Amino acid sequence: MRSSRATRFAAQTILILGALTMLIPFVWMISTSFKSLPEVFRFPPTLFGKRIVWENYLHIADRFPFMKFFMNSLKISVIVTIGQLITCSMGGFAFARLKFPFRDGLFALYLATLIIPFHVTLIPVFLMMRALGWIDTHQALIIPALVSPFGTFLLRQFFLTIPLELEEAARIDGCTPFGIYWRIFVPLSRPAMATLGLFTFMGTWNDFIRPLIFINSVQARTLPLGLAALQTMYTTDWPVLMAGSVISVMPVIGVFLLSQEFFIQGITLSGLKG
Repeated sequence: MRSSRATRFAAQTILILGALTMLIPFVWMISTSFKSLPEVFRFPPTLFGKRIVWENYLHIADRFPFMKFFMNSLKISVIVTIGQLITCSMGGFAFARLKFPFRDGLFALYLATLIIPFHVTLIPVFLMMRALGWIDTHQALIIPALVSPFGTFLLRQFFLTIPLELEEAARIDGCTPFGIYWRIFVPLSRPAMATLGLFTFMGTWNDFIRPLIFINSVQARTLPLGLAALQTMYTTDWPVLMAGSVISVMPVIGVFLLSQEFFIQGITLSGLKG
């Protein structure tokens, strides 16, 4: 009994220390966003300066079209998230429930693409986007990201945990395969869908390398590119940069808070059955 309590206490202590360690950069980012530039380099450092400089948040729009970049990132992230939820849920349902030749082999090959580094595919994808005339457009960031092997795998594993009796009862009632998918599997898979949606939105929102490769014009840039433009070779206005970073993480935090319950359920339930 004592050993189990000691183990639980040690685990909780480690988790708390880990959480605090991860919170320190976030707290420091918020702190810096309210300082003046000289106070950022003061030593020893202080959590807050002598005066809270709210003007840093107002100066963001003076440096670049912040709202334009924000809306570009939001549009791309929302479309990609919705697209992946549709394609991955359909693919996961097909690999989990439908029977067709070479199903398991095709799934293994599809899953094997996860081991290919993303950067290896950048050049082929760039050539395809150029051939389609999509360079410097948001289509180059949206269309290739509408499918995800990881998302398909995640939802397939969740679909395998749904009782087969529900599917058989629906088939007896005359429900088509698409009807079974839409009426039974989609409503029951909300935890896994929320998990995939959170991962997809966060990854797309924070994506830097693909917009850097495919986007040239200022008006088509995303928020990460805009924030990176605040860093110059000789000077960087760190308070304004941190203010922009604080605003940029707010949508991700909001999405996480809204889907937190479903996210935890999805992580717990996905993968219980192989």
